[in-house]
Formats: sequence, C-alpha cells, structure tokens
Amino acid sequence: MKAYVFPGQGSQFVAMGKDLYESNEKAKALFERANEVIGFRITDMMFEGDADALKQTEVTQPAIFIHSVILAQVLETAFDAKAVAGHSLGEFSALVAAGVLSFEDGLVLVAKRASAMQRACGIERGTMAAVLGLEDAVVEAICVSTEGRVVPANYNCPGQLVISGAYDAVERACETLKEAGARRALILPVSGAFHSPLMEPAREELAQAIEHTSFAHPRIPIYQNVSAEAVTDTATLKKNLIAQLTAPVKWTQSVQNMFSHGHDQFLECGPGNVLQGLIKKIAPLAETSTVNLS
Repeated sequence: MKAYVFPGQGSQFVAMGKDLYESNEKAKALFERANEVIGFRITDMMFEGDADALKQTEVTQPAIFIHSVILAQVLETAFDAKAVAGHSLGEFSALVAAGVLSFEDGLVLVAKRASAMQRACGIERGTMAAVLGLEDAVVEAICVSTEGRVVPANYNCPGQLVISGAYDAVERACETLKEAGARRALILPVSGAFHSPLMEPAREELAQAIEHTSFAHPRIPIYQNVSAEAVTDTATLKKNLIAQLTAPVKWTQSVQNMFSHGHDQFLECGPGNVLQGLIKKIAPLAETSTVNLS
C-alpha cells in the first residue's frame, strides 16, 4: 500500500517550486493564492531569493508547506495514498492532503506556527544537536542525567537522534554523549530549541489558533509525530498537533508502524529527498520514491 510522506524544515532550496509554477496552470493558481493568504509574495523568495532569507523560520515553514501541498493537489486522482505522515512541519501538509484542513487554513496555521516559534526562540537561548551512533535509550538516559533542560527531539532513524534544549545543557549533553561513544554529537545551525519545553510559549499561542480552526474527518489515516499511531479522530488530531511543538518527533516509530500495517511504498511529496534516506534505514524492505509529475 502507498503512503505519502511530507518533509519538514531543512528541505528547502532556492528555486523550489519554480518549475511547477511555470509548467502547470493549477499549480500557478495555487501559488498565487498562497501569496494572497500569507500577505506577501513568498513565491519571489522561493523562486529567486537567496538561501539565507529562505532559511528564516517565518519563510521556510510556509514555503515548504506550500510546495508540498501544491505537489499533492496537482496529482489529483493520481494521489492514491492509503495513509499519510509528515515530519514535524510536514504534518500540516499531511493534514491538508488527507482532507482535514483546507489549503488556506493550513497555510494560516503554518504561518502562525512559524512566527510563534520565532518569538519563542528569542525568549531563551536554545539549540539542537544531532547525535549519531548511539542507541536511543542511551541518549535518553544522558538527557535525563544532564543538568539543565535537554530532551530527545527527533527520532529520525536508528542511530540518529536529535536532542534539543537550553544551549548550555545541550553542550554538556554533547560532551557526555561523545564520552559514551557517539560517532558524532554536533550542534546544529538552528535558531532555537524546537520540540522541547522551550517552545511552550509557541505551543500556547498555536493552541488557540488550532482550537478555532475547523478540522474535517480525514479521508485516510494520519500517522502523527506525537504518538506514531494512525489517527482519524479530529479531536485527537488537534490535541496531537498542539502537543507536537514541545514533544519529540517519533519518525522512526511512525515509519515502523506504517510498514508493519502494510504500507510498503513511501512517496516523498515536497522539496528534497531527506525522508527517503531515513525510511530506507528504518524499513530497508520498503520502496521509496519522490513524487513524479511527468
């Protein structure tokens, strides 16, 4: 069975979506609609902007969402997914693809999420670090024993876990992780401590917007980051989406569950191919590909 997966922050690149805009009238109309909804010509930044501007959270998140969702919508009847999932930000794209959110409502929420996260980053200095080559349980234990606030943030694939928290605590944890045998424990060039308690102000802000947004019953199950389980209940979808900002992304567990439930073909819908690489490490027998519109 086919499952569509949607990437998160970090998969952006300059000129993303430009070919689609220029070659497909439906896509062009949707890109222009996105400009209207968001209140500025984000397409100019996506197609012709510089890489540094595109890395800004308030631009990156809506840009990736727009590109991913338009790809899925242009597929029309060829979009025959039996389940969807998205990595962090990608979960919003998955909700639109599953018919839970409209394109416009999804974009409004993503823009609010991005701005709320950016504001939260300014309250307390935080960061994230990639940890390679250790069992998850070892990383979890070191996070617990480290002085200060540091937690597992992204379970990306076996042997690759991202931690997040206060800058000094993440630095201390990285030193301990290296002593424990980590192949790498590298602080990432990010603006804040995403998926950690430091995002609580953003979670509170986004919760109000989500609670006031209409969620339709999904056409297909959505494997959510917080639980790694297939969800079809709208109240649960909202609850998990709100919790996602301060909870870890259980991508490894989500893909494992999807594969065990018979979803053995994964199509990445959005910029880049990061998720394909992760899925191959999580479920080596699964087929992976990118969405092809030709």
